[in-house]
Amino acid sequence: MTAAGPSKMDQRTMEGTLWHVLAGTKGGPNRARILRALDERPRNANQLADALDLDYKTVRHHLDVLREKNLVRRSGDDYGAIYLPTDRLRQCWDTCEEIIDSVS
Repeated sequence: MTAAGPSKMDQRTMEGTLWHVLAGTKGGPNRARILRALDERPRNANQLADALDLDYKTVRHHLDVLREKNLVRRSGDDYGAIYLPTDRLRQCWDTCEEIIDSVS
């Protein structure tokens, strides 16, 4: 990665990851909703569940997937942990929005 932003290879890798996570799986639409909510402001899993009218365990599952793919990070521990987009995702947010719009 350069100071100006992600390399072309990083962008392609991120685009593939986003297509897989948001469009290639059954949980994609909920993951898209979670990412958009976290783009508005950092939240914990309970706040996300309430805001998106989803089951808490469902939200935790999706957050685990998003963390595994390095799309969100956690600040804090366990129940009260706050989630927010990673710098890697922020650098490619326009691509993320395009994919979310195309699958919504």
